[in-house]
Amino acid sequence: MRIRELSVPGAWEFTPTLRGDERGVFAESFKASEFEKAVGRPFDLLQVNTSTSAAGVLRGIHYTEDPPGQAKYVTCARGAFLDVVVDLRPGSPTFGAWDTVLIDDVHRRSVFVSEGLGHALLSLADESTAMYLCSLEYAPEFDRDLDAFDPELSIDWPTVGRDGRPLTFARSAKDAAAPTLRDLHG
Repeated sequence: MRIRELSVPGAWEFTPTLRGDERGVFAESFKASEFEKAVGRPFDLLQVNTSTSAAGVLRGIHYTEDPPGQAKYVTCARGAFLDVVVDLRPGSPTFGAWDTVLIDDVHRRSVFVSEGLGHALLSLADESTAMYLCSLEYAPEFDRDLDAFDPELSIDWPTVGRDGRPLTFARSAKDAAAPTLRDLHG
C-alpha cells in the first residue's frame, strides 16, 4: 500500500496494491497496521455509510463539530468521485486550505479525513458508490455544512465527468443553503 499525506495536515491518501488475474482484482482497502503506522493512531470504527450518486451530484462540504469530531475513511466501490478535504480547524495555519484526490473503481484509492476537516464528494459518473468508515455515529446536533462554492475557498471543481460529458451540479437543499467561511467566522 502506498500512503501519502495530503497538503491539508490530518488527511491521507491510501493507494492499495491491486492483484488481478482473469477472475478480477483484489485489493486490501484498509489495513489497521498500515493505517496506524502512517497516521499514528488506530481508527475506531463506529458506523459505515454508503451513498450512490449520479454524475454531477456534489455532497458537502460536511464536517462534525470538534469536539467530538468525526474522522472518515472514504473509498469508492463503483464509479468515480473527486474527493475534497478542507481544513476547517480554527487557528490552524492551513485553515481554509483544500486538497483533492480522485477515488475510483480503477485505482481503488481511499482518503482518511481527520476530525476538524471538512469533506465533499463530487460524483464523476452515474451510479458512483462511496463507502465511509466513520469514527463517530451520526449525531445531527454536531453535523455542520459549508458552501462548496464559497469564493473564499475557490475549489477548482471539474466540469466534465469521467465519460467526457459536461457535469450539471446537483446538491441537496441543505448543502445549497450552507454558510460560507465568512458567515461562520466573520
